[in-house]
Amino acid sequence: MKAMILAAGKGTRVRPFTYTIPKPLMPILQKPVMEFLLELLRKHGFNEIMVNVSHLAHEIEGYFRDGQRFGVQIGYSFEGKIVKGELIGEAIGSAGGIRRIQDFNPFFDDTFVVLCGDALIDLDLTAALKWHKEKGAIATVITKSVPKENVSSYGVVVTDENGRIESFQEKPSVEEALSTEINTGIYIFEPEVIDYIPPNQKFDIGSELFPKLVEIGAPFYAVSMDFEWVDLGKVPDYWHAIRGVLLGEIKNVQIPGVEVAPGIYTGINVAVNWDKVNITGPVYIGAMTHIEDGATIVGPTAIGPNCWLCSGSTVENSVIFEYSRLGSGACLIDKLVYGRYCVDKNGASIDLQAAALDWLITDRRDAAPDSEQAEQVIKLVQDYTTKL
Repeated sequence: MKAMILAAGKGTRVRPFTYTIPKPLMPILQKPVMEFLLELLRKHGFNEIMVNVSHLAHEIEGYFRDGQRFGVQIGYSFEGKIVKGELIGEAIGSAGGIRRIQDFNPFFDDTFVVLCGDALIDLDLTAALKWHKEKGAIATVITKSVPKENVSSYGVVVTDENGRIESFQEKPSVEEALSTEINTGIYIFEPEVIDYIPPNQKFDIGSELFPKLVEIGAPFYAVSMDFEWVDLGKVPDYWHAIRGVLLGEIKNVQIPGVEVAPGIYTGINVAVNWDKVNITGPVYIGAMTHIEDGATIVGPTAIGPNCWLCSGSTVENSVIFEYSRLGSGACLIDKLVYGRYCVDKNGASIDLQAAALDWLITDRRDAAPDSEQAEQVIKLVQDYTTKL
């Protein structure tokens, strides 16, 4: 069976991470989110998968290649062009990407599934496909019920008593919401739906294709299913996802590594004297990370591989990406550290260089400051860092 993963977006709401990491490669404790999707598709018999790519396309293609090691076949549809020797992404919309593939060569010749490449899900695709076929639908949207107070964060789907879609509301207020069923970005299509997508132009599934299907009265349905769905659309979503895995709230993702103590998981060759660090789980520490005596780590916290935490540094309820070095005196609470960026749990970003914190939080591969420089910097930024 055939499927498509939408992976061409720029991920603007997850910046600064997506300056160098495409959203489908955002790591959930070292494993890209799109890899979980491939595992789900393979489990339900979808083994021919097209992926549209644009922003940082080479990163996605370089990691997944032809899909052999994931037990599937993968093809890529690049959306963009070369300008002065540089690849420039030009995404043509979620529906436009489907039409582009079909116009190249008719790939979608039977019922197919479309998934957004930035969500963790454990949906029973087999059951969803069965429901779709029983309804005789041309298109089916998988929805999920959310508490009414949360509807303003999502696209709301309004149906009749038989599940036929009547209308959509994009992030309505709680008072205006006509439903608590939200669009999860998981779709089942028949090939003829592509006839309603105009060729050679940017076209979106949610805002353009779906209203057209409603307008013409197509057999267009929604089915509400109870499944785990973790959207990684924004920085706070990503922060909550990592916390959820560590706390055991997200059941379909296992904490990697070895549990060396209750709630403490590590990759291989972590350099640490457990008797001389202050650590409270749940915590994950990646391979080849060094934790100096006197460092403090309070979970839920994830520390990537090849990091270095100096004595006197504190990390609490935070996510630290690979190759990060936290100097003595660094105190990170409810933060995400990626390269030269420090981001709070709400997505507000601090440029470490601009804030004169780049000696305190830096890349492990850079030369560490000498003791005199370090002391001067710590004195200058001590008041500032207490606010982080």
